[in-house]
Amino acid sequence: MTHYDIIIIGTGAGGGTLAYALAPTKKRILVIERGDFLPREKENWDVKAVFLENRYKTKEVWHDAVGKEIHPGTHYYVGGNTKVYGAALLRLREKDFEEIQHAGGVSPKWPVPYSDFQPYYLLAEKLYHVHGQRGVDPFEPAEKEPFPYKALRHEPRVQQLFDGIKGLGLKPFPLPLGLLLDEENREKSQCIRCDTCDGFPCLVDAKSDSEISCIKPALEYPNVTLLTKTKAIRLETDSTGKKVTRLEVERDGKKEFYSADIHIVSCGAINSAALLLQSKNDQHPEGLANSSGMLGRNYMCHNNSAMIAISTTSHHTSFQKTFGINDFYFEAPDWKYPLGHIQLLGTVKKDMLRGEAPFFTPDIALDTMAHHIVGWWLTSEDLPDPNNRVTLDSDGKVVLQYRPNNEEGHHRLVKKLKEILHSLSHSFIPTSIHLSKQMPVDAVAHQVGTCRFGTDPKTSVLDTDCKAHDLENLYVVDGSFFPSSGASNPALTIIANALRVADILKKQIK
Repeated sequence: MTHYDIIIIGTGAGGGTLAYALAPTKKRILVIERGDFLPREKENWDVKAVFLENRYKTKEVWHDAVGKEIHPGTHYYVGGNTKVYGAALLRLREKDFEEIQHAGGVSPKWPVPYSDFQPYYLLAEKLYHVHGQRGVDPFEPAEKEPFPYKALRHEPRVQQLFDGIKGLGLKPFPLPLGLLLDEENREKSQCIRCDTCDGFPCLVDAKSDSEISCIKPALEYPNVTLLTKTKAIRLETDSTGKKVTRLEVERDGKKEFYSADIHIVSCGAINSAALLLQSKNDQHPEGLANSSGMLGRNYMCHNNSAMIAISTTSHHTSFQKTFGINDFYFEAPDWKYPLGHIQLLGTVKKDMLRGEAPFFTPDIALDTMAHHIVGWWLTSEDLPDPNNRVTLDSDGKVVLQYRPNNEEGHHRLVKKLKEILHSLSHSFIPTSIHLSKQMPVDAVAHQVGTCRFGTDPKTSVLDTDCKAHDLENLYVVDGSFFPSSGASNPALTIIANALRVADILKKQIK
């Protein structure tokens, strides 16, 4: 059995960033990834392969509380879900770290203030090459330093929408995006501003995902080892149950064991909870680090909807996802509770529409429609509920029990966007044609909350350093630690927290 100083399980926004930050310590680090490197192939940019055939999604089957099959929209590759994310990297608002009253209940206060995360948000924006503009997002946290890279320019149709919305008295803002793009020197720019970014793997490695930004640089250090196609099965403890002693994995169809002084679980909120539940033993009969009974509970994934609005004029926008609207993030003129965040979606293509269209719809009709569509993504906060949880069935398979909550604010946000588009009636067909769809339970891209951190071991799984209350050398560093979800994409907060925990660990392993 090979021994390491640190084992990191998972290579996504949490694990990948942590590996990068710890690599210069010269400590022996083993990084485990259940998947392989995502292949660079023409199908990366093929709509049918990505969206209709689900080429890159796991074929794993989960179940809901009543046994219905769930086909999760998750990706097991080096880089995790960041390989296909939309690269929108927003900070949580400063107020998101405080207790907030919603129409559907209370969003709890975080055990640490925003100020603890501020310097790490700044580092995360630099590391993940974030483009943006300070001072225009109406509820953004104060920050003295500018974004490390200039905001992306809007293409003509998007600029028209931006100006029209601004003319209504609202404050649209350039969406913070993580891309390897230099618009002032396009010949040297890795990103080509293609129409297959949001939801696609990047064929030219120009998206700031965890593999490109963190894993590849970490592997340049001789003390860092990556094992792919290696699935973590269970963590074992000593006889006291206070210390993890070794990790069991499955590799090439065989069991292997590795040990470390520090074990870090970064499998994503759902799979991290599943691994800890699977690791139960006599000292931890309800799952590792579960003396509180909170492991797997308080799962959150946001109230998310996609909307398409049909434009009155044809447009051929390539890179559409360049601005957002946060005017209703915490309240609206006619509603005292938070509504949430709006952003543009990536370019809508005809084959994306096929799944919702009648089978007899001709290609030419879908193609024409696609060139008249503007896509939007709406995010509102869902609240922690201990009954929304991850458990395991008798075969050790994931059971995801989730009932949406706090939906009134989201419904109002959808209505607000329709009103905005109706006010731009010269640009869009009337609101009765706007089509919106709330994301189902298998849409798990924004998964957070199953190992919440806190100061009380009776009500939380992790302490404020993201170390398990119950064990000396076990950390969880991914979206699991969130005590609330806010209404912003969680990736940048996961990245910033990984950098924060890395600094904590560096002090311990000198």
